Amino acid sequence: MKQVQVNVVGLGYIGLPTALMMAAHGVEVVGTDFKATLVDTLTHGQVTFKEDGLETLYASAVQRGIQFSTAYQKAEIYVVSVPTPYDKVSKKIDASYVMHAVQNVLDVCEQGAVIVVESTIAPGTIDRYIRPLVIERGLRPGVDVHLAHAPERIIPGNMLSELLHNSRTIGADDPAIGEKVRRIYQSFCQGDIEITDIRTAEMTKVVENTYRDINIAFANELLKICRSDGLDVNEIIRISNKHPRVNILSPGPGVGGHCISVDPWFLVGDYPALARLIRLSRETNDGMPAYVLSRVAALMGQLGLHNYARVGFYGLTYKENVDDMRESPTLQLIEKMHDNLAPTPKTYDPMISFDVVDGQYHSFEAFLQDIDVMVVMVHHAHLDENIGLVQNKAVFDTRNCHLNWDASNKLFEL
Repeated sequence: MKQVQVNVVGLGYIGLPTALMMAAHGVEVVGTDFKATLVDTLTHGQVTFKEDGLETLYASAVQRGIQFSTAYQKAEIYVVSVPTPYDKVSKKIDASYVMHAVQNVLDVCEQGAVIVVESTIAPGTIDRYIRPLVIERGLRPGVDVHLAHAPERIIPGNMLSELLHNSRTIGADDPAIGEKVRRIYQSFCQGDIEITDIRTAEMTKVVENTYRDINIAFANELLKICRSDGLDVNEIIRISNKHPRVNILSPGPGVGGHCISVDPWFLVGDYPALARLIRLSRETNDGMPAYVLSRVAALMGQLGLHNYARVGFYGLTYKENVDDMRESPTLQLIEKMHDNLAPTPKTYDPMISFDVVDGQYHSFEAFLQDIDVMVVMVHHAHLDENIGLVQNKAVFDTRNCHLNWDASNKLFEL
């Protein structure tokens, strides 16, 4: 087996675009994933999820020689981009996927290889879980194997632009190793690339997402305060944001995705006595699907309706114009609805072509025909393009879409 320049391990929402971007910019890359069906799909000319520009990038990477395999490779640099869930009871990171990937790397890597963990991890994860794996093999971190952390900073729906333009952080034990890793990312990244130590890099990524989560929680709490007193939260936010040092975000039905909804829990799990504001913010945002459900129940009473089987939820993804359903507020809401109101709520999402839940429609027209109340959970562009089809419905707009709804609709906001 000849040595390649980079072996990207994990070809999901982060690993695949990263591997393709490196390859398209001249880096010799092999992408590895344990899912044989995924590797087979990529090998036979298809990408595995929807993202603007991904197919074009894939074609460029293939032309430059990228390969895909279920086998780990001999490489100068390994980029580990696998899931990092958390235990929902202890709130601590589940590092098992990263540990398993690193163990597989250690099985094949040669002396001097660099293992870059790109997955988002809790501060201290590399010291607690990864460095001991190296030592257990009789290897010396920083001599036989080098460790680094280069957390991703991209968002579904704008991945490729953010890969190119966002700044990055690289944490390494040795600045010289940090420079080596930086040169790989500089093949495509036009933003600043900061080099620091590993623990600082770990903390920085989690802090970035926690900051956003806290600001979203403030908007959601403000929404509840304003509603309790009959005030228009969107008007209050609009006026408040005219202050030069105020930038309040928009409230919504919950926070999804793998970053903002997960990363703050790492701090809560590791610093339970200190991360009090962070915990409250997480609880506020995690509570929004239940809040939406309570508002649906109130609106049903206000409208004199009683059949929850005639309520439809538009949007299953966690954000607009992507097919990513990780930590989706709608899926959280459906779970609560199963427990409290109706066994099979009706749903529709133009981005999801396969069955995810019972009661899911794949035709917008059929979905509308079978509901009286439409709860807008996600503002896909599809809704703008097909708004004329929504007539004679009660519309509960949790996203403040600012659409020109038909006059026959009764409109309610979050």
